[in-house]
Amino acid sequence: MSPARIAACVLFGARIAYGAALIAAPARLARRWLGPPSSLPPTQVPLRGLGAREVVLHAGGLAAALSGAPVRPWVAASVAGDLSDIGASAAGRDGLPDGAAAATLAVAGASALLSVAVGVAVDN
Repeated sequence: MSPARIAACVLFGARIAYGAALIAAPARLARRWLGPPSSLPPTQVPLRGLGAREVVLHAGGLAAALSGAPVRPWVAASVAGDLSDIGASAAGRDGLPDGAAAATLAVAGASALLSVAVGVAVDN
């Protein structure tokens, strides 16, 4: 397996772990992002849905990377998710805790850039 595919596997594996953690402990993972509402059951419903999508999407990418199938479409979908997190946080920044939108930009932006780097390197 090429180093780029190994990097893709690591990337996808980390995102699967994040999704699983978001399903298991949504309030804990989202507290800095959403503040106290993250502990409310109605807020945990979409957070768990987000976690499930992270798991499913990145499990598909991991399966593709391990099988030799094209990986770029999975990476592109992952980047789209990161960009949607940035956009949604920017749009709702007035209702978020101080610094949450900037932190989302930093974390999701770094994730998107890392994913783009992996996408550029893989499938060549």
